[in-house]
Amino acid sequence: MPSNCEILCEILIAVLLPPLGVCLRKGCCTVEFLICLVLTILGYLPGIIYAIYVIVFQNREEYFDEYRRPLYSA
Repeated sequence: MPSNCEILCEILIAVLLPPLGVCLRKGCCTVEFLICLVLTILGYLPGIIYAIYVIVFQNREEYFDEYRRPLYSA
């Protein structure tokens, strides 16, 4: 679990260069990075919004824990 300071630094980097912020959080060859890159090329603001969404709200590790797995997951 990243600390609040790490998240703040990633958000500041994501505001300056959105794909770089996503790259630091998820990696360079991921779907999230490619979506953020395309959105940034199409428009700077959509890239920032998506990068902040990925950094702050998208945390899949919590949901695939053994105790918190959804019922419909195999």
